[in-house]
Amino acid sequence: MTVQFAGLDGGIVTLSGEQAGELAARVGSPLLQAGDEGWDDAVLIWNGMVAAAPAAVLQPASAAGVAEAVRFAAEHGILLSIKGGGHNIAGTSIAAGGLTLDMSRMRDVTVDLDARLVHAGPGCRLGDVDRVTQEHGLAAVLGFVSETGVAGLTLGGGFGYLTRRHGWTVDSLEEVEIVTADGQARRASAGEHADLFWALRGGGGNFGVATRFSFRLFDVGPTITGGLIAWGAERTDEVLALYRQLTESVTRDLTLVLTVRLAPPAPFIPPEWHGRPIVGVVACHTGPNAAADLAPLREVGSPIVDLIMEKPYVSQQSMLDATQPKGLHYYWKTEYVAALTDEYFAAYKAAALRVTSPLAQSIIFHLAGALNERPDDDGAVGNRRAGYVTGFAGCWRPDDARREEHLAWVRDSWGGIRPFSVGNYVNFQVADDDSARTASAYGANYERLQAVKAAYDPGNLFRVNRNLSPAAPG
Repeated sequence: MTVQFAGLDGGIVTLSGEQAGELAARVGSPLLQAGDEGWDDAVLIWNGMVAAAPAAVLQPASAAGVAEAVRFAAEHGILLSIKGGGHNIAGTSIAAGGLTLDMSRMRDVTVDLDARLVHAGPGCRLGDVDRVTQEHGLAAVLGFVSETGVAGLTLGGGFGYLTRRHGWTVDSLEEVEIVTADGQARRASAGEHADLFWALRGGGGNFGVATRFSFRLFDVGPTITGGLIAWGAERTDEVLALYRQLTESVTRDLTLVLTVRLAPPAPFIPPEWHGRPIVGVVACHTGPNAAADLAPLREVGSPIVDLIMEKPYVSQQSMLDATQPKGLHYYWKTEYVAALTDEYFAAYKAAALRVTSPLAQSIIFHLAGALNERPDDDGAVGNRRAGYVTGFAGCWRPDDARREEHLAWVRDSWGGIRPFSVGNYVNFQVADDDSARTASAYGANYERLQAVKAAYDPGNLFRVNRNLSPAAPG
């Protein structure tokens, strides 16, 4: 039985049954197709708005298997995509009609206590790593939704509750094992393939298939102070002013995330508030003196809910999971801003209070701290002027008839804050963002990235991503 794939040249690549069997044997994985057991899980991604179907899926269990798959795809000109956690909003883990490598069989996590490192496989979710490292009171700088894939988060730069203390995720990345377009397994670090390592620290999936990540670990938890406090939206001006005051002065142990949204019908929110506009702050304090640092938030009277408490760090890392279920339609537009000016606040508030979907949110996430102390070319991620990431996270159910209205709200709201931008986060780019927006995410680092792309993937085998065109020869 033949298998037909989308080709790198835009045509069709047909494999005979014998060739398909050879591929599966070389990789050590069945070649899954629609209807096979395990297919649905292998092709499931988080953003239902951009879901697509490959022609077939391989699930390698080793770097050697990955290398065989990459060599085969390159030899036959097959369109290739890589699925780590499948959580990217642009849906870049699935190439329609192509071959997808699903890395879910490579989820090992090991901690080296002497070196204070954690080694994580490319199929790991954040929660996989946090659960293991927290057994030792240690944590890596990862994101803030436990189902996010480690690979995608890291390769795009990465940020989370520990970013203020320790920088972007890639600022504590020590080493990456990777299979490049020539099918060779390489180890990239500051001392080995340093140009590739620089590019992997923010340049996305453009350079190969990562097969292991090694991160520096920090003392965190296992108990921290965190949670949500929220008020009616009539307090928005007061809360915004306090948020600015606190984020400009508090210790780096405290990260604060502000959100404006319609109150969800959650059991911890009084029923009379369901569906009404609220303003809330998610706090994560990972150091001493949490009560004193958080006291100003609790001086804002009459909160609807106050869930800030001592809790396990792993609980903090998963507390937002319920707001991000798989299969809904997600569409975001975000920017980095350096500071929270009155003019920015006016644009943000006006847009936030016009929200059209009960599942959408308007976000300000505090980042400033360690990341600002490094030069802009310290890793491809750049964006060292960022103080906050802010934007509008549209979300609705697949059968929602107001889809176009929700899209318009996100785009119009984003237009209001763009004048205050100092850059954008490549992992938050959506499917309709063009190559100019990808280039703008890297700024002055973009041409250097193109040169590294040309060195390691001159034929652009790895193109199902926020793609970088290889620099022209000469």
